[in-house]
Amino acid sequence: MRLAFLLYLSVMSGLAHAQQDSLFLLPDTAKAFTINNFYELIIQHHPTAKQINLLTDMAKQEIRLARGNFDPKLELQYQQKNLKNTEYYDMLDANIKFPSVLPFDPKIGVLRNEGKYLNPENFISDEFDFKQVYAGISMPLGRGLITDERRVALRQAELFQDLTEAEQVKLINKLLLEAAKEYWQWYFAYYNYRIQNRGVNIAQEIFRRVKINALQGEAATIDTVQAKITYQERMVQQQEAWLDFQNAGIRISNYLWDSLSNPLALSAEWVPVRPELNWSLTSNELIELKNQAIDNHPELRKLTIKLQQLELDRKLAVEFLKPKLDASYSFLNQPFNPDGGAGLRFGEDYKLGVDFSFPVFIRKERAKLAQTKIKLSSTRFEQSLQQRQVLNQIDAAYNELFNAGIIINQLSDMVQNYERILRAEFLNLDNGESDLFKVNIQQEKLINAQSKLIKVMSEYEKNKAMLFWAAGLRNLSQN
Repeated sequence: MRLAFLLYLSVMSGLAHAQQDSLFLLPDTAKAFTINNFYELIIQHHPTAKQINLLTDMAKQEIRLARGNFDPKLELQYQQKNLKNTEYYDMLDANIKFPSVLPFDPKIGVLRNEGKYLNPENFISDEFDFKQVYAGISMPLGRGLITDERRVALRQAELFQDLTEAEQVKLINKLLLEAAKEYWQWYFAYYNYRIQNRGVNIAQEIFRRVKINALQGEAATIDTVQAKITYQERMVQQQEAWLDFQNAGIRISNYLWDSLSNPLALSAEWVPVRPELNWSLTSNELIELKNQAIDNHPELRKLTIKLQQLELDRKLAVEFLKPKLDASYSFLNQPFNPDGGAGLRFGEDYKLGVDFSFPVFIRKERAKLAQTKIKLSSTRFEQSLQQRQVLNQIDAAYNELFNAGIIINQLSDMVQNYERILRAEFLNLDNGESDLFKVNIQQEKLINAQSKLIKVMSEYEKNKAMLFWAAGLRNLSQN
């Protein structure tokens, strides 16, 4: 009876201590390292995150490149011919063009032509020292009036910036999802080690008490062997849990970098924590999450932007079905001559030009338009398929999350029931109705149930991250 009484007091003391020192109550030397802290460090300092951020700079340069088509352009043409001390001609044409997003391009320039054998077309009188100022515009009246390559290129670059933002969300979310899985694996490894450590402490105390009672002749020697085996099993489990915890911390360190891109090692004082309350999602909130995913999921956004780009290509292809009809009109020395003037007068001192061309069969243009329409149809099919896959991924992740929540509640009750059974087993032992073997079995079941509860808790958080990833939420944040 004394053995049972001592064992009962010893183990119940350990259980009481465990109840006071809750499994999730961190020791004074530990500091909480939340998943949000983890995300923030990754987004700010991880090399992959910094590399992804370079996509923004690339998009800005694409826009800059497209806007370069509308930069003012200086042109200078100079030709001179001298033969046998005779100046055949000396011609200079200096001008500046102002390309615009509107369907016309202003132009202003000055001509200076002189020479004995100058082409009559290029003749300028010596009234203003053989110089002539001109200003005018060129404008497409057919192909290029509605849109042209320059305007399409600029709009494509702007869409590329939107496409880059969606790609950034996709890549960052993928990085954070991988990091979240490692974090919650670390979470399980840490608390599982604490569970196994408690099991070792209790088994060690039982073994110590059994040895004392065996020496005093109040316990059989075989009880000592059995208690030692249990103690050794607990130590093996503890060592395996410690190895998992150490390796999980190493994997977490893969995501830790400082502001100078130097790798960081996870400090021993930092430990994972889980939100106190289980996060839940109502059916209405699930519908809202799906609607948000349809609008903002990076894969769907990319396809929407791709459709917009193809629509620009289609409009440009339609333009090429039209004949090329470009007109230009320039005023000559009105009112730019040194003597002033009465202002611009159409029909006097001007230069007019018309450029027309049109392929007879336009097979190239029609084929280009047909190809673009096929791409549009193909992308719409892809968009429908991707949308269905996104919604199904959300449903699957939600089901996993919901199921894990149910299991957590069941396991929590199971752990409490195992604790009750273990306490009852000690009472039976005290009354001589049980033995050490049964006590060890119940203790093992309690440890396994606690470990499984922590495992499902970590899986629950993984499923939550998976749900946010499936919905395409930026930085896997509900906010």
